Formats: sequence, C-alpha cells, structure tokens
Amino acid sequence: MHLLGLATQLRTTDMEASIGFYTGMLGFRLDFRFGDFYAGLSQGPWQLHLKRVDAPDPSIAFVAAGEHLHLHIQVADADAAAAELAARGAVLASPPTDKPWGMREFTLRDDQGHTLYFASDIPKATTA
Repeated sequence: MHLLGLATQLRTTDMEASIGFYTGMLGFRLDFRFGDFYAGLSQGPWQLHLKRVDAPDPSIAFVAAGEHLHLHIQVADADAAAAELAARGAVLASPPTDKPWGMREFTLRDDQGHTLYFASDIPKATTA
C-alpha cells in the first residue's frame, strides 16, 4: 500500500469562524465545501477537514487537561512562526521552548480551542 494523502478532521460549532482561522491565521486554502457542515482545506500537501457539529468537541477539554494535542505542525523555525502568528493577532498558549526530545515548540489554540503544537528541530551543535 502506498499512501497518497492523509487528512485529519476537527469538529467546529462555527464553520465560518474555523475556516477564517485556518485560512487567515495559518495560511490554509479552502479546497471544497459540502453543504454547510463539511469543508476541506490544505496548505501544500497537508490537508485538514472541518465538520460542523452542534456541541463543542468533547476532546478539547480532555486534550487541554492532559497536555495532549490535536495537531502537531512542523515548521522551519518555531521562533519565526510564533512571531508571525503573534503579529497576525494570535495569542500563544505557550511560548517557544526547547524540549528534551530535540524540538523547539510553542502552543496555540484555534478558534474552537483545539490545541495546536508548532515545532522545529533544535539545531544540532557542531563540533570543530
């Protein structure tokens, strides 16, 4: 089996606000809509699906309480990404921090409260 793509799905109680967040804040492109309850977005080869629901996603509280995540997004430079998002009006849930597993990460919550981790590799020290 050879995968050609992979998409995750997040639930939203406000489709327009969520589309606005992911397109305006994170630079995704709206690829399709199905009725008023489903949408597909992408940035490069990365896909995200949104599904409108009547009640808030119950995983939001669970993820926040357990320090879990909904999405892990790798970027070239976590500090630059954090600064860019802050300039767009994002409020970071946690600032860029070096982690013992070799990543520099910061956290942002989307318009619904889903936890998004942004990470870049910590450059390896070179020896001369």
